[in-house]
Amino acid sequence: MTQYAAPGQPGSVVAYRPRYDHFIGGDYVPPVSGEYVENVTPVTGEVFTEVARGTDADRARALHAASGAARSWGRTTARERATVLGEIADRVEEHATELAVAETWDNGKPVREALVADVPLLIEQFRHFAAVIRTEVGQVEQLGRDTCDYRSFQPLGVVHERVPWTFPLMAASRVLAPALAAGNAVVLEPALQTPASIHVLLGVIADLLPPGVVNVVTGSDDHRVPSGRCPNIFFSDVTAQRDSFLDKALEGFAMFAANQGQVSTAPSRALIQTAVYEELLNLATIRTEQLRLGDPLDTDTMVGAMVSLEQRDRVLAYISRGKEEGARLVTGGEASGHYVQPTIFEGDHRSAVFADDVLGPIVSVTRFDDRDDAVKIANETAHQLGAGLWCRDVALAHNVGAELLAERVWVNNYYAYPANTAVLAEYRRVKHLLVSYSDRAQGYF
Repeated sequence: MTQYAAPGQPGSVVAYRPRYDHFIGGDYVPPVSGEYVENVTPVTGEVFTEVARGTDADRARALHAASGAARSWGRTTARERATVLGEIADRVEEHATELAVAETWDNGKPVREALVADVPLLIEQFRHFAAVIRTEVGQVEQLGRDTCDYRSFQPLGVVHERVPWTFPLMAASRVLAPALAAGNAVVLEPALQTPASIHVLLGVIADLLPPGVVNVVTGSDDHRVPSGRCPNIFFSDVTAQRDSFLDKALEGFAMFAANQGQVSTAPSRALIQTAVYEELLNLATIRTEQLRLGDPLDTDTMVGAMVSLEQRDRVLAYISRGKEEGARLVTGGEASGHYVQPTIFEGDHRSAVFADDVLGPIVSVTRFDDRDDAVKIANETAHQLGAGLWCRDVALAHNVGAELLAERVWVNNYYAYPANTAVLAEYRRVKHLLVSYSDRAQGYF
């Protein structure tokens, strides 16, 4: 067990400024309005810094700075950009503990998650896209005997993105890494609930980038986090043996509480086959009750604080609603300060408690009879960003996974997130250079 000192206390690996302005054009500049917003850590509920309140005037300044920087950054070679991205990855790795603690203090997630998932994935994003652009080449298509289509990639210019409060640093890297790799300049707007950790990241990497290539405007509260009631399906053969696979499946069930359930792909609906329903629900309840709720800066803590009191209240209102509608509260349901116990409901899959998602540590459990029943129940909620599937029968798992509506299906695991090369296409355009090397007229006129 490691207990990290809170920022502001002796021995802390993170030091915050009392106040953060916007980061525009390579420098910190005060907000046009002169207004600032207090930043509260959900770990203790205390104000620990304040950030500039962003307005349209601040965004305009940032976009102007990014536009100027984009012209020169977009002209750099892929090798030059790859080198910078690699240097960013190395620098982040050197400051991994500092960034993990900063993320925990800002978001409330357990530092163990930030250390083993958030920061390593941040590093992986930059290394992945550095490798991709260093090795890729354009394309040439022979359109005719005398004409070729030379295809190359060009940046869009400026990328303006809002960063959700669920994974502040990791979400920022999913924009920064591919956007910078493609040759764009970036304007980021972190969520009002979690604006501070991005400033710690800037302190680590800003000197590696030309001024204006990355800009940050804080203090915007219009950050809607997409959500969906993602199903997590457990077939009866999961309990065929009391072995490591069963233990892994139970861990997969408990993933509904990862990051306090504040994940758009959280497995917040659990479907268990009727033949083993009581047995597996009992084992899953035991595993859930073993999750340690507490100080996020303690590496033994498994479930930390809700990102804000507003979010906590949304979760508690949802728990009350579930009870009123007749869902059985299996375990959890209590709260203290920013902290909510991991909570299991069970009931009919047609009830409202299975339809809504509030981004909290809650899972609703129901039963299914066979594979067709499982697919039917799982697909009742159309907006699914993810789904889990647990089964020892590989053929069954493959066939059921193909029928689920979810954009991403994890089979016998949950939350493996590789860097996605296809994302690059969102941050650049394909340039076609159509070249004729014939000196003869084509005869159109």
